[in-house]
Amino acid sequence: MTSDAHLDWLLISASTATAAGTLRVQVWRRLRSLGALYLQQSVCLLPARPEVRTQVRRLTDRIRHQGGTARTLSMAFTDSAEERAVIAEFNAARDAEYAEVLQRLPELRREPADERARGNITYAEVEESEADLERFRTWLAKITARDYFDAPGGPAVHAAIEQAAAELAAFEEAALHAEAGGPGQAPIRARAGRRP
Repeated sequence: MTSDAHLDWLLISASTATAAGTLRVQVWRRLRSLGALYLQQSVCLLPARPEVRTQVRRLTDRIRHQGGTARTLSMAFTDSAEERAVIAEFNAARDAEYAEVLQRLPELRREPADERARGNITYAEVEESEADLERFRTWLAKITARDYFDAPGGPAVHAAIEQAAAELAAFEEAALHAEAGGPGQAPIRARAGRRP
């Protein structure tokens, strides 16, 4: 974005004070999942992208139908510096989420290595690690969907997930050889005490 370019934004005001208590949680969760930047209580900002407009329209309709009040206003910044500061806040929020993925990723990568060291190279371990990897990919996809301005932390976490996938593929290949009785492979043994 150049310093003179301005984006379209949605300013959303939502109140669920007169509605059922569950609506407040639903609204908060939905706005968080969209990556809304709160300016103050019950007032937040989102870029006015078509998919965001659609989701916000559905949300405000639900709020109104369930007894709350909601208003969405289209706006544009007149000050480029202020707009850049808001974009930086969006990016900082996404980078914090990316950092959490990176912080937890070593657990995913450590499991196959630990099992290999124990000689427990089995298809069951592959399945468990694949399920864990899929959870990380789903989590990352949700963050990426609300990363409207390409936060700097994105590429590193995407690369780390792909590295974990490559390590899992190598573990799967080792399990295939172990189950086929390949030379130099540890014998297959049943795993005891699996995690729930």
